[in-house]
Amino acid sequence: MSTGSVALLDAASLYFRSYFALPESMTAPDGTPVNAVRGFADTVARILTDRGPTRLVACLDADWRPQFRVDALPSYKAHRVAEETGTGSDVEEVPDTLSPQVPIILELLDAAGLAVAEASGFEADDVIGTLTARETTDAVEVITGDRDLFQLVRTAPTAASVIYVGKGWAKADILDPESLAERYGVPAERAGAAYADMAMLRGDPSDGLPGVAGIGEKTAAKLITRFGSFEAVIEAARAESPELPLKTRTRLNEAAEYLAAAPTVVRVAADAPVTFSGADVVPAGAVDEPRVRNLAERWNLGGSATRLLDALAAYRA
Repeated sequence: MSTGSVALLDAASLYFRSYFALPESMTAPDGTPVNAVRGFADTVARILTDRGPTRLVACLDADWRPQFRVDALPSYKAHRVAEETGTGSDVEEVPDTLSPQVPIILELLDAAGLAVAEASGFEADDVIGTLTARETTDAVEVITGDRDLFQLVRTAPTAASVIYVGKGWAKADILDPESLAERYGVPAERAGAAYADMAMLRGDPSDGLPGVAGIGEKTAAKLITRFGSFEAVIEAARAESPELPLKTRTRLNEAAEYLAAAPTVVRVAADAPVTFSGADVVPAGAVDEPRVRNLAERWNLGGSATRLLDALAAYRA
């Protein structure tokens, strides 16, 4: 029996958006910008207040560009690589004034008693995908500014929806299977999986996914709807099915190498080795309120920290 809901936060997506939404003039006494910290804290407070989850996990990237995805498709996020380190691992190009704020965010979450989770060698998307796949008790709400996670919406064994905050929390879109199907023209009965199938055919330049030449979003959605799955579309092209126009068959077969790699890159993992900082139950009040207040004073977090404390205190009611 469901006892509530679990909020899975795409943490990097949220603090990146906070960083760019708020001015760097928000600083600590030592001059360190804290715009991302304050924006992230406000977002968490809004999630707690507006959605009232009984559990919450801030999901992190242990590896923003996992080797298994790069091995499958070398172009994956290649344009985001800032430099190559001596160990051969890629470094993501992150604004210089954002990186120092991430440890502050993590310290604030720890003092508040909110769980963080990551998986060695995997992205936050995979952590969220794994926790969603595991969940058989509570409804899942994925909070993200990344459309890639639309693939997780479902109806069973528990409902899973995505709260998309690409335009900010005030304009958030809540996507369930029906609304996702309506928006993208994919089958409602497997809308999440069908979205991933469509995305593989369409591609995504922001992630270095070329897609299939000449096949855009609408055509991709029609193909998935007609044949039922990504694999069925590929098989129809290989078999030179007359149900596929010659030009479409040709394009699909010419993209065979990319299409073989696409599932590994696009589909989130459901079995990542997730580790937690602590229990994911939302506490009735910050577990270490004095520490939160000390952090607020040290980093000049102002009303953002207060709003987070108030949101947690409301759970005592």
